[in-house]
Amino acid sequence: MSMAVRFGTDGIRGRVPDEITIDVAYRLGRAVASVFDAPVFVGYDTRESSPQLAAAVLAGLADGGAHGTNLGYFTTPGVAVIAKQRGGVGVVVSASHNPYLDNGLKVLGPGGGKLDHATEEAVARALNDAQQAPAESFEEPAVDETAEHDYAAHLRELVPGDFSSLHLVLDCANGAASHVAQELFAATGARLTMMHNTPNGRNINENCGSTHVDDIVAKVLELGADLGLAFDGDADRLIAVDGEGAVRDGDDLMTLFALDFASRDMLGGGLVITSMSNLGLRRALSGANVDIVETDVGDRNVLLALEEKAWRFGGEQSGHLIFRELSPTGDGLLTGLLLCDLVMRGGPLADQASAAWSRVPQAIINVARDRYDDAGVHRVFDELRERFAVSDSDVRLLIRPSGTEPVIRVMVEALDGAFVDEFIRRLASLFNV
Repeated sequence: MSMAVRFGTDGIRGRVPDEITIDVAYRLGRAVASVFDAPVFVGYDTRESSPQLAAAVLAGLADGGAHGTNLGYFTTPGVAVIAKQRGGVGVVVSASHNPYLDNGLKVLGPGGGKLDHATEEAVARALNDAQQAPAESFEEPAVDETAEHDYAAHLRELVPGDFSSLHLVLDCANGAASHVAQELFAATGARLTMMHNTPNGRNINENCGSTHVDDIVAKVLELGADLGLAFDGDADRLIAVDGEGAVRDGDDLMTLFALDFASRDMLGGGLVITSMSNLGLRRALSGANVDIVETDVGDRNVLLALEEKAWRFGGEQSGHLIFRELSPTGDGLLTGLLLCDLVMRGGPLADQASAAWSRVPQAIINVARDRYDDAGVHRVFDELRERFAVSDSDVRLLIRPSGTEPVIRVMVEALDGAFVDEFIRRLASLFNV
């Protein structure tokens, strides 16, 4: 009997072949076939395990009576777009920014959006009830070669600008963007320097992409490029590098986009952020009378808040930005195009960012759950606030349990960096970290 499979915050994710197996992938295909009465579009990233897992999903779909289309190597947001364009649902084989030994299975609902909890539970039940895979491997069906071009053309329709005056460095993380980013950005007329776009099955996210930006920072500075765009393994995130070599994360980009949209009456309400966003962003946007709603960490939470408020824009510090009217999910390639458009209209990214906001000093300390003392943390915090004479609006304390490790993460921000340093020093002493 197989162990029950549970969906996490972003589908099923784990080590191959211990947790993510051919059998689990096949049964997911059977489950999707039983829950949805729609064609299913399956795409996968560049991990060596991904094609075989995708073949198993497609076999499960076929055995379950569903029509499955193999999109081949494809970004997660690209699968969402194709599912929406072609009136179906999607399955993505990817572990996003994780190392190649991990993989994952994610189901996208009608219109390419995330599943609601009830539908996700229905898929999980059907997966756990499904019969086991009849084989240990499956032949991969032919790839639909038209889909990638359709996706790139769709993004160009959304952002049709001429970027021929820009020199861009693109870091594809040796992931799914490797197959589409060059075609997409070449069509803008921009001069391109490509990096980490030669996947070999094992080098996805390895010292490259949005989580490892040293290479792209060095390349932007070496070439005097205007902008660096770094994607993650499945290309739903973007971290940028400005022409001066400064890394610009989701907080930088959200601040700039929100202010730009507000100035053109295109914001449609306000901005949705997560609890991790920097205090400096909050101060800059409140000073510009932009409303903010804060959610827990996770792009699903951002999307739910956007839908609830009927707002257009939100995102995470990690570079996962959601332009709700343009895409059903976060899309690093779309964000990159929109950022180029912003630079064309407003000037160099470094100048725009430094004029728009200042990042407030921030630090995080991890404390083992079994040693954590909440009262002790607040006692230190209150004592230092009194000593530094800090007002409520100039400091922020965030305490949250990690979703992946047995630790409590304590984050502090303050306008005065000395407050942050002293708070972390005191907590390190208190918990002997």
